[in-house]
Amino acid sequence: MGNNPLGTFLPLILLVVVFYFLLIRPQRKRQQEQIRMQNSLTPGVRVMTTTGLFATVVALEDDDVVLELAPGVETRWVKAAIGRVLTPVDEVTSGETEGTVAEGSDTGNGDDTSTKQS
Repeated sequence: MGNNPLGTFLPLILLVVVFYFLLIRPQRKRQQEQIRMQNSLTPGVRVMTTTGLFATVVALEDDDVVLELAPGVETRWVKAAIGRVLTPVDEVTSGETEGTVAEGSDTGNGDDTSTKQS
C-alpha cells in the first residue's frame, strides 16, 4: 500500500494557504494602513481615538499626540490610540443625525418602551 507523503500533508498545506489569504494577509494590510494613517497626522486634524473620544490634534511629539478635547483642555495620547481621522463629511453626517428625531424613537424623557420591564 503506497502511502504518498505529499497526499498526507496536502490538506494541511492547503489549510495553511487558505488561512494566510483569508486571515493573515488582510489583517497585516489593515495594520499597515493604520500605521500609515497614524504617521500622517498633522496639527488641526479632527480624529477619533480607539475609545471613541473626538478631539483635534494640537501637536505631535515622537510617538505622542497632544489632543484638544475642548477649548483649553489638552491631553497627551500615544499615536496608536488614534482610531481614525475624521473628514468633514463624517462630521456633517453625524451632526445631521443628532438633531433629528425619527418616528417611534426615544424622545429623551426616559419612556423608552423597548427597554421597559413589567
